[in-house]
Amino acid sequence: MVDTMMRRSLRLIAVLLVLACALTAQASPRQRESFNAGWRFHFGSAADAEQPAFDDAGWTAIGLPHSFSLPYFQSASFPVGEGWYRKAFELAQVPAGRRVFLEFEGAFQVADVYVNGQRLATHRGGYTGFSVDLTPALKAGRNLVAVRVDNRWEPTLAPRAGEHVFSGGLYRDVWLVQTRDVHVPWTGTRITTPGLSAEQGTVVAETEVRNDAAREQTVVVRTDIVDANGARVSRLPETRLRVPAGRMVVATQRSAPVARPALWSPETPRLYRALTQLIVDGRLTDRLETEFGFRWTQWTADKGFFLNGQHHYFRGANVHQDQAGWGDAVTNAAIERDVALMKDAGFDFIRGSHYPHDPHFAAATDHLGLLFLSEAPFWGTAGFKSPWGASAYPTDPAHEAGFEASVLQQLAEMIRIHRNHPSIVAWSMGNEAFFTADATLPKVRKLLKAMVALSHELDPSRPAAVSGVQRGELDRLGDIAGYNGDGAVLFPDSGVPNFVAEYGSTIADRPGEFAPGWGDLERTPGARPGQPDSWRPAWRSGEAIWAGFDHGSIAGRQFGSMGLVDYFRLPKRQWYWYRQHQRGIAPPAWPEAGRAAALRLASSAPAIRRADGTDDVQLVVTVVDAQGRPLSNSPPVHLEIESGPGELPTGRAIDFAPGSDIAIRDGQAAIAMRSWQAGVSRLRASSPGLRDATLDVPTLAGPAFRPGVTPLAPPRPYHPAVAAAGEEQAFGRNNPTEASSAASGHAPRLVNDGDAATCWQPEPGDGDPWIALDLERIVAISRVVVRPCGPGRHALQAEVQQLNGQWLPLAASPERELDGGPLELPTEALTGRRVRLKVRGGGIAEFGVFGRLVNP
Repeated sequence: MVDTMMRRSLRLIAVLLVLACALTAQASPRQRESFNAGWRFHFGSAADAEQPAFDDAGWTAIGLPHSFSLPYFQSASFPVGEGWYRKAFELAQVPAGRRVFLEFEGAFQVADVYVNGQRLATHRGGYTGFSVDLTPALKAGRNLVAVRVDNRWEPTLAPRAGEHVFSGGLYRDVWLVQTRDVHVPWTGTRITTPGLSAEQGTVVAETEVRNDAAREQTVVVRTDIVDANGARVSRLPETRLRVPAGRMVVATQRSAPVARPALWSPETPRLYRALTQLIVDGRLTDRLETEFGFRWTQWTADKGFFLNGQHHYFRGANVHQDQAGWGDAVTNAAIERDVALMKDAGFDFIRGSHYPHDPHFAAATDHLGLLFLSEAPFWGTAGFKSPWGASAYPTDPAHEAGFEASVLQQLAEMIRIHRNHPSIVAWSMGNEAFFTADATLPKVRKLLKAMVALSHELDPSRPAAVSGVQRGELDRLGDIAGYNGDGAVLFPDSGVPNFVAEYGSTIADRPGEFAPGWGDLERTPGARPGQPDSWRPAWRSGEAIWAGFDHGSIAGRQFGSMGLVDYFRLPKRQWYWYRQHQRGIAPPAWPEAGRAAALRLASSAPAIRRADGTDDVQLVVTVVDAQGRPLSNSPPVHLEIESGPGELPTGRAIDFAPGSDIAIRDGQAAIAMRSWQAGVSRLRASSPGLRDATLDVPTLAGPAFRPGVTPLAPPRPYHPAVAAAGEEQAFGRNNPTEASSAASGHAPRLVNDGDAATCWQPEPGDGDPWIALDLERIVAISRVVVRPCGPGRHALQAEVQQLNGQWLPLAASPERELDGGPLELPTEALTGRRVRLKVRGGGIAEFGVFGRLVNP
């Protein structure tokens, strides 16, 4: 009897669930769910891996976001090749009148997408997302998605170069989306607010309506504007469209004036939503929400930047996307913590260096209130015997058309994906594209002009910036010039809207110095050292430090460690300096060495909210004394997940050690943990002779973790890369320069421009003239090559600066008669980043350094 009643109850529950699902589907014709869990991965080629019958039982079970490099800790090298991802899912039936899509937020960098053995799409470009319609290949029952991802350098694919790492993988979220045949396609809404003022605003909604039905449809488009509380502030005029079968039509709606809209700014990040509905024959076929904000900007050449009619000098940071252990494959929660760290230090601007960031990054800057410069992936660099150190623009004419198409495609995708975010105040066309073969520089300028024109066409509401324009005559190609490094010195009051896109570049491991690291900003003509207002004149719009966070770099761990916050997302003392001076918050007492007694373990949040790869927590281990006070002692620490569903980048445990890539420094270590099941993860941190620390972190939503049944994350041991002995190569060309003085028409930048006909000359009366190069790399120097401006008697002395700031003798040439040709000076066996040449007897036409790149 009890069994019968239970069966009836279960049948009733099942019926109610079916009815609830049907009602939900009817109320919400658009369904979007995470597709991150339950993948299998193999690095390397795999014949027939796209076929449903392929046996992937021996592959690694993983979840997304995922990187080929997992686990990754700032190595200069990373796996390069192809990787395969496979995931099966069930469909009771192929739903009639509906479409099924996969939305990929990013795959580095060429992705082939297969469903049931049929290739449906190929996407080229590692930093922009794409949508794939699965419907033509779906069947009732088991369906198999296979994605081949390849991160090998290609001459026609942007970027061709960059000082970063280029790890492959499905390293951003993937979403499974279901719509009806009549729907709004991926990123198919555009919301603008033309003619906005503080008194009133107008909303223009452009909605793409796609009809994948077999016959023409008449579609009614309805759009409401609601505020942050859900209250409707405007209903746009209803629009009726006739959309032919297999076609897409754009509906444009314009609201009546909205009185005194709440304006978005860093101080008041107020957001609205456009609620769009498509209706066919009285039936709702799609419903979509688009977040946006009311704000307007103005960039001027003489008075700087204005937001909502008010002058606003922004202070910001450059931000890369990767983090300790997980590399590029970070969660949305980790992205939010990054943005919050910059906001907490008092910054109000972020430059997304040097590629389009995850869509959630712009959502975070919207919600937390930071201005955002989104940058296209066209950049250059120098000083690498690596494919990623190639000329920014192709040197082979056969590659030009393909490369230009790649650049323009990714720019267009960046704008389409991010165009509704109010925090984005300009689009950047790229960074330091002057690092290109001399013969290609005119083509770089032509391509940048084409990018600016395309940006204006796709989004007239925002200006087009070109960043890293301190060389190559690039600074007048866009609406805004972003000057890096010594550009702050070389282009005062340049006559175009401008900002300092990079300053600082202080190399330091945590804890570092309690100092700002102003760098070249202090050399702005007319500036006074230590007085920021003196280098913030009316014509400069703002400044962004290099960098917000340590990052992975093909130049090595040390060179990638220029952040205010370290790779494990623990702030350095420099971060505390900015927080004190920008927000008035005094720094904590610095930990000192003492008698360690115990460990303390804490997490960034009390729980992981979702077991789907979008959420995680940062775990922080602190060494404390018997009274619980933090110490600077840094012993080895073992952190282990003793029970529950948690996962670290290294598996179930991780070992921190002083001096290792997985470091404990200044008494603290940190790492992020995620989970794929609901349940409590019990963590234990231990160190010989110290009392253990334990912590319970629950994961709230997801499939239940079943001890002894649910598979645990396998060990993923970290194998530090061994740096191979590099080849000798030239350094210094077009890098930042500094001099004791410069005569008119003989600027320091002429000393490394590759043109022997131009030269740097000190001012007359300069009693101790010198010229310095910032190699922007850590180099084991073998020789220095100097070319005087002409024949005559010269004395030369070269020095190299150590990371502690000390200058050491490197090479010397006693005073003698020189013929004006190049002079090679063998050097001491020293390593450093900045090289200074003291000169007597005249100016210098060319100055360069040879050596081997150091990847510590």
